[in-house]
Amino acid sequence: MDSTASLAGQLVQLGLGLLVVVGLIFLLGYLMRRVGPLSPQGGQHIRVISTYPLGPRDRLALVEVGGQQLLLGISPGRITTLHVLDEPVMDDTEVPNGEFARKLQAILKREQKP
Repeated sequence: MDSTASLAGQLVQLGLGLLVVVGLIFLLGYLMRRVGPLSPQGGQHIRVISTYPLGPRDRLALVEVGGQQLLLGISPGRITTLHVLDEPVMDDTEVPNGEFARKLQAILKREQKP
């Protein structure tokens, strides 16, 4: 009877340890998705200024490359340049949240008018 209780206790301890390890793996995976890659940003020539979700897997991205800003359409397996901006929509001093959508709509409306 004593060996059965000991075996059951060891199995419970093993199961709880396994749950803790699997939980930590999922937690670290979630945090890595939220934070992104932890690489140095100093020497990069490409910078993502802002993104705007269009659906579950599609989005717009405003990217700066070599001092020029590009509007990209991103979908699974494909990235398309939608527009190369003549003047920057945003510079480093502007806050990208919320303002990006308004400026993007203004630019798109301006281009649709003949």
